[in-house]
Amino acid sequence: MTATSRTPTAEDRAQVRKDLPADLSASIAVFLIALPLSLGIALATGAPLQAGLVAAAAGGIVAGRFGGAPLQVSGPAAGLTVVTAELIQHYGWRTMCAITVLAGFCQLGLALLRTARSALMVSPAIVHGMLAGIGVTIALAQLHIVLGGTPQSSAVANVLGLPGQLADLHPVALGISVLTLVVLLGWPRLPGRTGSALRKVPAALAAVATATAFAALAGLSLPRVDLPSWRSHALPELPEGPVLGLIAAVLTITLVGSVESLLSAVATDKLIASERGTKRPPRADLNRELRGQGAANIVSGALGGLPITGVAVRSVANVKAGAVSRKSSMMHGFWIVLAAGLLVPVLDLIPLAALAALVMAVGVQMVSITHLRSVTRHREIPVYGTTIVAVVLGGVLEGVAIGIAVAVALALHRLARTRITAERLDDGGHRVWARGQLTFLAVPRLSRVLNQIPHDGRVLIELDGSFMDHAAYETLRDWQDSHLAHGGSVEITGRRADAFPPSDPARRGTQRGSHQCCRPWTPWQNHCDHRAAADTLADPAAEEAPATPAPAPRRRGAGQLASGIGAFQRDTAPRVRDELARLAREGQRPSQLFLTCADSRLVTSMITASGPGDLFTVRNVGNLVPLPGAESTDDSVAAAIEYAVDVLEVDSITVCGHSGCGAMQALLNSSPAMPMTPLRRWLRHGLPSLERMASRHHAWARISGRLPADAVEQLCLTNVVQQLEHLRAHESVARRLAEGTLELHGMYFHVGEAQAYLLSEGEDFFDCRVFDTVGQNA
Repeated sequence: MTATSRTPTAEDRAQVRKDLPADLSASIAVFLIALPLSLGIALATGAPLQAGLVAAAAGGIVAGRFGGAPLQVSGPAAGLTVVTAELIQHYGWRTMCAITVLAGFCQLGLALLRTARSALMVSPAIVHGMLAGIGVTIALAQLHIVLGGTPQSSAVANVLGLPGQLADLHPVALGISVLTLVVLLGWPRLPGRTGSALRKVPAALAAVATATAFAALAGLSLPRVDLPSWRSHALPELPEGPVLGLIAAVLTITLVGSVESLLSAVATDKLIASERGTKRPPRADLNRELRGQGAANIVSGALGGLPITGVAVRSVANVKAGAVSRKSSMMHGFWIVLAAGLLVPVLDLIPLAALAALVMAVGVQMVSITHLRSVTRHREIPVYGTTIVAVVLGGVLEGVAIGIAVAVALALHRLARTRITAERLDDGGHRVWARGQLTFLAVPRLSRVLNQIPHDGRVLIELDGSFMDHAAYETLRDWQDSHLAHGGSVEITGRRADAFPPSDPARRGTQRGSHQCCRPWTPWQNHCDHRAAADTLADPAAEEAPATPAPAPRRRGAGQLASGIGAFQRDTAPRVRDELARLAREGQRPSQLFLTCADSRLVTSMITASGPGDLFTVRNVGNLVPLPGAESTDDSVAAAIEYAVDVLEVDSITVCGHSGCGAMQALLNSSPAMPMTPLRRWLRHGLPSLERMASRHHAWARISGRLPADAVEQLCLTNVVQQLEHLRAHESVARRLAEGTLELHGMYFHVGEAQAYLLSEGEDFFDCRVFDTVGQNA
């Protein structure tokens, strides 16, 4: 389907005029940050300082106009500093410009092949490790300039050269650098009304301007920015050098720049989603963004500029400054052009030590504590740490390659780490428990354990894993046939048990029902066996089968509770004891707060496939989030939110509604004449959802391409959207959203269909297509 262009209407032009002040203000804020950073990154790479300004202008104007992430700001980035510095040192500046142009064409080719999403396949631990390694390398190099010296050719040389540099300090350069760092770090913490007004000026600009003014007024003698005449500006030349080396250089710039730009675009989308409601630009088109980055790199390289990527720091500043369209990024590029032409005498006053201190601080900030916590939580510290060390010692391309190798090795280790144990039961039988994925790597251990069991024994085999390859299946199936032939009996349970027919004919009619229902939730086994028996009685085809006694009436009260506790202690506790012991030692560290209804049919861990300790769950009638300070508010929900966000530091909050919600039905049927009961007082927190559903200013929520079946379903969906708005009003949530360290999600579970739907970003649309890649059981 081809897109058709349309002529802008009067409404469109009015909207542009309305948005222009916000974009203009944001562009100035971004320009004030980009100007010193662009000069500092050029200094760090060893390129002409003007190359940083060229890249900033090209990134703002070209990538801003043709890119697919409207609020992302592109320009020279710290993530390519180390690679660029190595290539300039090896091939020279003019060849580096040609490499940038060729990398731009490669990015256009990748965009035409629609491979942008493939770049996101790289493990975040590798990406964060690469950026942290680059940050360490940048900081070590700039530290020499801060101390008044000259950086060496590698991170190792910079470390070895530090003692000599410390012995030969230049007090003037060090003093200017310290002043820059003090202002940079203290500027966001200025107190009072005056501080609040001053903080509107970006910290980077304030730090460099303060250091420059002090150096000029004090008449200090130290190296400063020296922007040569534009007439002598170096342009690219035909590349010279080994062909394979040049190809590797182009691919390195292409891959590192593309991954950094696409990750920055995704992060910018998340920031916009967390900070703004329904009025926000469309989500990033990653293939279009890659085209925009390619075009910008072609222009930048052809004009003698540095390589370009999407830059997270400037993009965050753009969003927080209130930008609403791509015009903000484009205007910031025009301000860079004007500054490069009109402010050269002012720029020539900036001390190089001030720029070095600024870039060193950026390098240190690239080693993010938030990312470190994230990789620790997902047990990927080996990948992260190895990538950092490899980047620092060997370079970006080598570091990423080694990081990928370690990530693959770790994945294979986890895949192959299958524990197979055997024990003798009190009744004389044997139990074999296979925990993990059964692949060909586990076949020797599996075969050894099985062959230790007597031929005529009774065996229970539990397969506690979600995958079994052909080699493991054949081994287990051959052993089962042999064991049965020798007079033994075999019962196989677990997630993969449906691949093996039961040895006991009496169980053939119920095995499929029980396992299909119960895996992977072991505690439901008895419940599902009861359901399977009831289904057999109700099936007309079962009339010819031997009569089966009707299930006993359900036991109520203490008897049923005691029976359930006994079943847990007997069947489930042995399986989860090790995991719960670990959780007891480490304390709770859930990844998300899950706020849902108290309805008994919602089994939160089941519908999210979560294990013990993954969810911090809050349940109430109607999954409501009272607004702070609301009349008759219930502080228990607010207390749980504050505890989850501030103490447990969860990464996300999910509000989950469900079909057939009795609270929403009661809310629809309520009237002012009804007596005020505790339930009605609580449901008053759902009145904004009723008002939202009736409002003409909000589109009706939709579900998987259709309108809701009835008013109750419509209110259930609308209520999820409204409670997400209530969440944003809580101080702790708003703060974490502003920091970009928290995500909000809406979810709807249709009980009768056993189908989960996620709220699409930017619109009141619940969709289940996100689960297509993992099958219907998701």
